[in-house]
Amino acid sequence: MAGFERADFKRLKNYPIKDRNNKVSVDEFCLLEKYREHGDFLDLLPSQLKANDIKEIAVKFHEAKDNQKGVIFAVGAHVIKVGCSPIIIDWMERGLITGIAMNGAGAVHDLEIALIGETSEDVEEEIKTGRFGMVEETASHTMDALAKYPDYGFGQALGQWILDNSMKYADNSILATAARLNIPATVHAAIGCEITHIHPKADGALIGEKSFDDFKIFTALLKSLSNGGLYFNVGSAVILPEVFIKALSAARNLGDVVENFISVNMDMTIHYRPSVNVVHRPVQNGGKGYHLVGHHEIMLPLLYHIMENRK
Repeated sequence: MAGFERADFKRLKNYPIKDRNNKVSVDEFCLLEKYREHGDFLDLLPSQLKANDIKEIAVKFHEAKDNQKGVIFAVGAHVIKVGCSPIIIDWMERGLITGIAMNGAGAVHDLEIALIGETSEDVEEEIKTGRFGMVEETASHTMDALAKYPDYGFGQALGQWILDNSMKYADNSILATAARLNIPATVHAAIGCEITHIHPKADGALIGEKSFDDFKIFTALLKSLSNGGLYFNVGSAVILPEVFIKALSAARNLGDVVENFISVNMDMTIHYRPSVNVVHRPVQNGGKGYHLVGHHEIMLPLLYHIMENRK
């Protein structure tokens, strides 16, 4: 071992630290003293990495409204289950969100909240006896809604049904709010993935027809993103990212200009499909993609707070 060659570190060339380019400066640190003086939470966010990202997104969010650009929220079921619907509804009421997309599970939880103010059964308990997903009202209301309004897509039909039936907690429904405000809201069903499909009234042809109609509405809506709009994928790891990338291709194939927009994926962990189909591929010819990683019940209120302080 003693005979092996050693590198001669005495010949290494060093240079002064003042000549080095650095990525971090105290000018970017959180302003703790300022926070103690004024109590503004934003002073606690350093100008670094994801703190910078969420502040940038808040600015772009406001700019989209000011410039009359589209802001589409694609919402997974978990966002509703953890109690964040009021935030999305508030943004809809104020004209900040111009389009909603949901997977089928999101529509289930949104309807149940509107109907009884509660949702999310104990799957581990109910699956033991075959009771999981077997409640009467959720599927019955859904199928009746889809049959009631022949000219509406899935999302608009369900939202209008909630309103027309004066459901007690309709004010907490994203779909009902969209119907009331005439905001496009689309539901993208996956046959066999929702409890509404295991019911005597389930009609696969009708579900497919209405969901396909919503896919066309969603595709047409994407052109509103061009040159300054925002697309949020919040809590959907598979269905909505796949729907988005296909709809984007269809829109561009039809001649719609959908470029130079912001895409944001918000979820508890980074998954493959949102990474490639939301954050990366759609903005290759202009725009920027972001990941905001964290629990929805923390990240959405945080974004809301920053939005309120970035007016």
